[in-house]
Amino acid sequence: MKANSIHILLVEDNEGDIVLITDAFEEAKIINNISVVRDGQQALDFLNKKGSYSDVKEPNLVILDVNLPKKNGHEVLKEIKSSKKLCHIPVIMLTTSSSPSDITTSYKNHVNCYITKPVDVDDFIKVVLSIESFWISIVQLPDHAE
Repeated sequence: MKANSIHILLVEDNEGDIVLITDAFEEAKIINNISVVRDGQQALDFLNKKGSYSDVKEPNLVILDVNLPKKNGHEVLKEIKSSKKLCHIPVIMLTTSSSPSDITTSYKNHVNCYITKPVDVDDFIKVVLSIESFWISIVQLPDHAE
């Protein structure tokens, strides 16, 4: 899979984090498509192509926050990983929570990796660039299951 064919679904309600993440991917000069939804229910609607999301392309990777309105990240993750048509999509939990229970719950629900967001902006950008480096440049992602 070529890096320029990567479609990322970013599920994040913090506008500042959305800007930092999308800017870091742009700075890395990775040609990709990032779709952004701001709550857990929108994420599930997007992934299941419901409502206004009926024509969206399935993402190759989901970056998911734990603390979201409507449905939290754990609920979204559990639905993704229990769905036969979505379970192949890698999910990265990128969140401010370093709570051992959040980490354990995420892995019990089959998250592919759990990353705590650094407070420092430069460190935050480094984390996003490491996501790009590993998940887009190194890892072989599955083709769409459609």
